[in-house]
Amino acid sequence: MKARRKSPVDQTGIESQFCSIDLRLKILGELPFFHGLSSQALEEINRHFVEVGYAAGEVIYHAGDPARRFYAVADGKVKLLQHALSGRNVLLDILIPGEFFGSLSPRDAMDYPDTAQAQTPVCALSINSAEFRTTLDRYPEAALIVLDLMANRLQAANENVFRLSSMEAEQRIASTLLKLGEKLGRSHEGGILIDLPLSRDELAEMTGTTTETASRTVSQFQAKGLIQGGRQWIAITDLDALKSVAQSG
Repeated sequence: MKARRKSPVDQTGIESQFCSIDLRLKILGELPFFHGLSSQALEEINRHFVEVGYAAGEVIYHAGDPARRFYAVADGKVKLLQHALSGRNVLLDILIPGEFFGSLSPRDAMDYPDTAQAQTPVCALSINSAEFRTTLDRYPEAALIVLDLMANRLQAANENVFRLSSMEAEQRIASTLLKLGEKLGRSHEGGILIDLPLSRDELAEMTGTTTETASRTVSQFQAKGLIQGGRQWIAITDLDALKSVAQSG
């Protein structure tokens, strides 16, 4: 029997609910609305955040829950999902350290539009919505950036809907792999490794296809030399050819 290739993706986790003070300040300083603030300001903001640890697969919040907290990923990766009318999950994004999710709205009585789930062990920094709004009041320039970010996210969501509705499955999968490679890729054996455990179910959720279609398409891409992969990992080996597939039609 042919031995299964060992996954090159680092799946070791962090210690739950542990982020050093240096990491906390680094992550807060990298958030676009706090970027450029003084060390003193970041230390003050940090006092309003708490650390929360999640095991891989643990749900952070569900779509429809009251949107009471804002989160920043300090370590690990977080999945954002929506539940389609068909009963299937749609994987909207995979967030990495320095990215944020949860409640950004200045309004009360809002619900989370998506479900957040730890894709790997996660350490997140969290603040309740009222304190977050108070923090933005103290730094008006940060509040303006938040408004721009909300507009950008709405545009990205609309573009994703267009992509899912107008592209063939093969194009959607190629396009998604390219986006993941750009965001999460690292060099590996002459290719670009998508550095997270990625199942065929998750790829199907990201592309609006069935697991069978995702698996079949991945196998076709492998046979053509566009990618390499295993049970929980994918590496892009022919970037130009994969781009051609994504842009075809």
